[in-house]
This record gives sequence, structure tokens and C-alpha cells, in this order.
Amino acid sequence: MTKDKLVPFLVRRYLRFNKAQPFISITAILAFLGVCIGVMVLIVAMALMNGFDKEFERKLFIMNYPITMLGNGFERVNSDTLKSLEQDFKHLKFSPFIHTQALSKIGEHIEGAAVFGVDFEKESLLNPVFAAAFNATKESYQKRFGQKYQAEMFDTIIGKTLQEQFGLALDSNLLLIFTQFNPSAISITPTMKRFNIAGTFSSGLIAYDRSYIYVTLEALQAIKGITENTYDGIHIYSNNPQKDIITLKERYPNQRFIGWWEQNGNFFAALALEKRALFIVLMLIILVASLNIISSLLMTVMNRRKEIALLLTMGASTMEIKKTFLYLGNLIGISGILVGGILAAIALFVLANFPIISLPADVYGSNKLPLELSMVDLAMILIGSFVIVFLSSYYPAKKATQIDPLQVLRNE
Repeated sequence: MTKDKLVPFLVRRYLRFNKAQPFISITAILAFLGVCIGVMVLIVAMALMNGFDKEFERKLFIMNYPITMLGNGFERVNSDTLKSLEQDFKHLKFSPFIHTQALSKIGEHIEGAAVFGVDFEKESLLNPVFAAAFNATKESYQKRFGQKYQAEMFDTIIGKTLQEQFGLALDSNLLLIFTQFNPSAISITPTMKRFNIAGTFSSGLIAYDRSYIYVTLEALQAIKGITENTYDGIHIYSNNPQKDIITLKERYPNQRFIGWWEQNGNFFAALALEKRALFIVLMLIILVASLNIISSLLMTVMNRRKEIALLLTMGASTMEIKKTFLYLGNLIGISGILVGGILAAIALFVLANFPIISLPADVYGSNKLPLELSMVDLAMILIGSFVIVFLSSYYPAKKATQIDPLQVLRNE
């Protein structure tokens, strides 16, 4: 037998089921299954974690806006700033807003609300949730009255959850009690105003659908006593907010700019930490499975001591013996990784296309599992698994080369 065929021959020989020592073969099978299951579980878990991360990111991105421009100190943003922005950054979209807190009240029911005064047309260009509600409002108005919808001063668009909670219908009235106080003869009274329900939006998150209320800019300017063409800030839509916010800060150093990721930094930091911890814990499954590779190869070395000694005396090099056990361990581990990857792909396909696991839509915004496997996560899983498998094969392969042929043949 030529030297270039010796290593493949030995690998095939040692992979056969050993009837004399079945525990060695069973250990190898368990090692294969352990690596396979570990890789499959790790890939599916990372796809789930990344899917939930992206789903929460999409929800928060929609309702929190990519970039928000705020006035500096006590100075508000005005229409001149808005015009300058629209002229200098034509690839961005802008929507001025005024923000305040209020209580929404129907009968004995009271709910806290974050009220945004916006230009309905401009806001619909930035916020797809609001855009869907605004377009539905225009279509409904066209069908009912046969004319184009023009927002009245005290029209409002509220969340679906608030509408159902208060039992409101289109064109009904919603009383808003603002924190803007007016002095009277003997006391200070809050500002109260009834708004007409023009439409409803649904973001998929109950917290937003219950507490966010959109009214016209003119309404909040009148209620808060703000002069015309003056705003609390400007919402900005960008496809690349991390890059554009740097340019905006350089162009307008006296204004404050806040990215959506800065408003939710602690939340996403907690998700990232949880994802890393889960990755490490599940990688330990592959590490434990690799111990079976070590034990299987070591038992094979001990069981084949006499055979290895004969090979060495007949001219086989220590490198060939080392390669034999390296290839043997890597073949068990890498085949487990590949099969685990195939099983993970099948599992992800089944979970994505069949309602095996159903989530409460009122909590997560969707009844389907959000699955999104990152190529970075997949590469880390595969590389980490390959490294663990290689290191698990290296030690037994090295031990096989340390056999003393003379001592083994003399004693055995």
C-alpha cells in the first residue's frame, strides 16, 4: 500500500463499527449527534434572537423616527430651519411637530396620552403607520361625503387600542385634558378640548396604540400658545441615520439631534447581552459533544496501540499517524456540523411557513415567530464549531504519535 493511500485506508478502517469494542463506536456516534444537535439548536436560537431584535427594531424605528431635531435650550425650531433643512438635505424627509402630555377622557374612563401636533401630509411621508391611517381616512371621507378630505383644525387620529377601549366611532368626540393651565378668577384650570376622531392607526404595539394621539399643528399651537411656524422639533427620515446625523450636527451645531438608537440604548444593550450569553451557553453544547470526540479517539488509540506500533515499525511516519486521527476526529465533527446546518435550515423553513408555534399577536405584534438569521451569526457558529472540533481532534492525534513501538510490541 502506498503512503498516500495509508491515511484514507486507516480512517475508513477506524470508522467501521467495532464489534469487539462497541462502546468506542457508540461514543463516536454520540459525538456526531451531539455536534449535530448543538449546531442545529444554536443556529435556530440565533435566528430567533436576531428575528426578535429586528422585529423590535422595526417597531421602534417606525414610532420613534430615525432622527429627531430639537431646539437648543429655550429656543424652539422655526419654519426657517425647516426650509433650510429641506433645501440642504433633499434626500431626507422632514415633519415638524409639537409634543405635549394630556389625559384622554370618555365618561369615567381616563387614559394618559402623548399628543403630537403634526402636519398630516408631511407626517404621512415619514411614518408608514400614520400614512396607512391617513390614507384610510381620506378614502373613507371620499366615500362618505364624495369630496377630498381636508384636515380640520381639531381633527385627530388615534390608536386602534384606544378606540376599542373607549368604544369610539369615526366622527365621534374625544375629550383631551392638557397640562397647559389657564388662570381663572379663583383657581387654575387645565385646558380641555374636544377633538373629532378622523381616523385610527395600528402599529402592532399596544403601548403606542393606546397612548399616541396625533392632532394638527394648528390645534396644539393654539392650545400651548405657541406662535405660528414655531415647533418643538422636526422628525427626520433617513435610510442611513447613523451617517446623516453626523452631517446634520456639523451643519446645525446649535441644534440637538437624537437618533432612534440613542432613545432606546439600554433596551438594545440588554438584548445584545442576552444574545451573547445565549450564544456562549449553547456553544457549550458543542464543547461538551466534542469531549465525546476526544474520548472516542483516545479509546481508539488505546485499542489500536499494537496496530499503530506495527505501522510505525513498518515505515509509517508519525505525521501519517497524526493525520489519521486528525482526519478521523474532523470527519466526525465536521459531518455533525454539516448535518446540523441542514437540520437547522429545515427547522427554520418549517417554523417560518407552518403555524407550529403561535405567539400572542397583542403582545408581539405578530402571531408568527420572527426568524432572521444573520450571516455574521452563522459564520461565528460555523467557525467556532470548526475550531472546537479541530482542537478536540488534535490532542488524541498527538497522543497517538507518542506511542513507543518497542515497548508496546515487547509488552503486547
